[in-house]
Amino acid sequence: MNAVVNGEKSKIVDLCRKEVENGKSPQEILDNSLIPGINKVGELYDSKKFFLPQLIAGADSMEKAMSYLEPLMVNADSKMKETIVMATVEGDIHDIGKNLVCVMLKNYGYNVIDLGKDVPAEDIVDTAIKENAAIIGLSALMTTTMMRMADVVKLRNDKSCSAKVIIGGACVTPSFANEIGADDYSSDAADCVRVVKNILAKK
Repeated sequence: MNAVVNGEKSKIVDLCRKEVENGKSPQEILDNSLIPGINKVGELYDSKKFFLPQLIAGADSMEKAMSYLEPLMVNADSKMKETIVMATVEGDIHDIGKNLVCVMLKNYGYNVIDLGKDVPAEDIVDTAIKENAAIIGLSALMTTTMMRMADVVKLRNDKSCSAKVIIGGACVTPSFANEIGADDYSSDAADCVRVVKNILAKK
């Protein structure tokens, strides 16, 4: 956790490797150290105790740790479940939370197509149709970009796309999900796995 909070990107992979060698699973490291660490960075930034350089350093450290852990978490031989298209909406360049969700969903065997950040609504919906995705997952960190989620939901409906839409992000709420016609809301990466399971169980 401290390595993420302190932005120790040059040390974090070695720290993760040592934890794995000492018997901790990649999932434990993610759940007990990395996620609490990046959440702490976000809290410190929101309270003006951290500034943009510290936020970026924490995010970079998190991504380095994830790049090491992700191959250890995903079983390439496991049978893939349904396809999920993930994206940070147009105008928003924040993708730490979305990346965490992608790692978690892949670890549970889902076929995750990560379109990245700042993705136009049309690209998201067209990919979902092309790949016959069961779910579209949308992330937005800023109030100025969260309305782009509504654009995706509208376009999904206009194009008769069958994918369910789950939204999440720092500024997103369950009431906003209801307001724009999204199918569900997720509060964090672990919660998203639960939400996905619930939605797919109803299909």
